[in-house]
Amino acid sequence: MMASSYNAKEEDGNPSSATVHGGAGTVKNKKPDNTAFKQQRLPAWQPILTAGTVLPAFFVIGLIFIPIGIGLFVTSNNIKEFEACLYSVYSKYSFSSLSTLQIDYTGVDLSSPCFNCSQNYIWNSTTPCTCSVPFSLDQPFESNVFMYYGLSNFYQNHRRYVKSRDDSQLNGDLSSLKNPSKECEPYRTSENKPIAPCGAIANSLFNDTLDLYYIDPNGSRTAIPLVKKGIAWWTDKHVKFRNPAGNNLTVVFQGTSKPVNWRKPVYELDPSDSDNNGFINEDFIVWMRTAALPTFRKLYRIIQKKPNNMSPTLPRGQYILDVTYNYPVRSFEGRKRMILSTISWMGGKNPFLGIAYITVGSVCFFLGIVLLIIHHKYGNRNNNADIPN
Repeated sequence: MMASSYNAKEEDGNPSSATVHGGAGTVKNKKPDNTAFKQQRLPAWQPILTAGTVLPAFFVIGLIFIPIGIGLFVTSNNIKEFEACLYSVYSKYSFSSLSTLQIDYTGVDLSSPCFNCSQNYIWNSTTPCTCSVPFSLDQPFESNVFMYYGLSNFYQNHRRYVKSRDDSQLNGDLSSLKNPSKECEPYRTSENKPIAPCGAIANSLFNDTLDLYYIDPNGSRTAIPLVKKGIAWWTDKHVKFRNPAGNNLTVVFQGTSKPVNWRKPVYELDPSDSDNNGFINEDFIVWMRTAALPTFRKLYRIIQKKPNNMSPTLPRGQYILDVTYNYPVRSFEGRKRMILSTISWMGGKNPFLGIAYITVGSVCFFLGIVLLIIHHKYGNRNNNADIPN
């Protein structure tokens, strides 16, 4: 290793004045001040890479990363996940802890229970279409269960789509409520009234209704309680999204129009709960956080485990997913699915981080072995060549 330090006074005895006085006047000196920083004479350190330092580094990185990656990968695989996706023979599939079951509710195949809904439903239809998808769980879910809805071939990351919103309006600004941003075009006004909320993101809000039922051994249906609050980020709920000032949202939003593809105005998203209505409706907030990839999932509901209850949150057995089919995806060849998942200390099911650690650790360990062989084979030869006769 090398280090160097200098004394500014030893190198230049001239004064570090910024000006030079002459007979005709004052001439500015463009030379930087004679300091260690400006003259780049600060102490420097440079590592000298040798076999004795590089080889141990590769082996240490490999020995640390590989066990961490294995632990992350095993933890991710232990997360139980059920995914309702599209397959024609849906009733023959069941979920186990070693695989992901996919059952369809998009309705592409003729035998799908939601086929008729997918064929006949259009945006902003006044007549809801319902379908039921049966499935079974071979293994119980013990802790809190998170229900997601998933979409495929939906490009929320398109530049114009991402910009098509008015954050000031969503934050409760009254002037933006009556005069939305031009970024919301062509979903800025409707019937000569400003749209609230404006923009393409809000206009395409996911509005399928999903209900889950457990089928008792005697054949009766028991509704699974789904918690709709607590699904949005705290910063979104309390900072980014706010309702305009006023106690009565119907009066506050008077003079505005609902988005074109919505069946009801924003102040009727959840009229029974004032803390979950309007711009602060959590389903709406979750949708407004756009996804980076065309295949994504968003949190829909939480199935909470009862305190001091030893029974599983979702016991093994037969279930039915009732779908109110409001969201057509056939026009853009999209897919819809429902996902049930638990989480661990590292979050949801995602093996990427574990695979990345294992890959980096394995590459470093392999390079260490290769360099060790090269050093052992050619290192002594180079040392002997340096010894004079």
